[in-house]
Amino acid sequence: MTTAESRVDPPIAADELSTLTGFLDYQRDTLRWKCSGLSREELARSLAPSTLTLGGLLKHLTVVEAGWLNLSFAGGFARPSWLEQVAWDDPDWSFKSAAADDPEDLFAWLAETQEHSAQIIAAAADGLDTLSADAGDDGRRWSLRSVLCHMIGEYARHNGHADLIRQSIDGATGD
Repeated sequence: MTTAESRVDPPIAADELSTLTGFLDYQRDTLRWKCSGLSREELARSLAPSTLTLGGLLKHLTVVEAGWLNLSFAGGFARPSWLEQVAWDDPDWSFKSAAADDPEDLFAWLAETQEHSAQIIAAAADGLDTLSADAGDDGRRWSLRSVLCHMIGEYARHNGHADLIRQSIDGATGD
């Protein structure tokens, strides 16, 4: 179980890759902490008027990270165990479907995705300047640096949501 104390602070003086991955890991740990120790029912609870749930955030960030790093950046480096479940035509699928998933599966899928991401980052031939295998709709390819910054922002934004939802469930607070 991830706790506030078990998170590793990002480095305050390191090379760029270590800094970016340190901040990403800190945000990932924050999400796991906010979702730790809760039942399926608690992970499925929302804070009105929003329909966001902690389970939905876990699943959403699993899909988003895999989409950016594994599928788009690395061109399909690995086939996640949960990939066949995705309803690609429904942009809210990850949020809506998480209530039916076991908490252990949600955490395992996130861990699997993050392990694939670590392998992709380690194998990037040109480091942070490595360009994505796939291009966006505008034909441009993303650098690994840009993808990591996007993922830090994605986790941080949703961790704000997670903090509010968690507080509404059991009163737990913290950064």
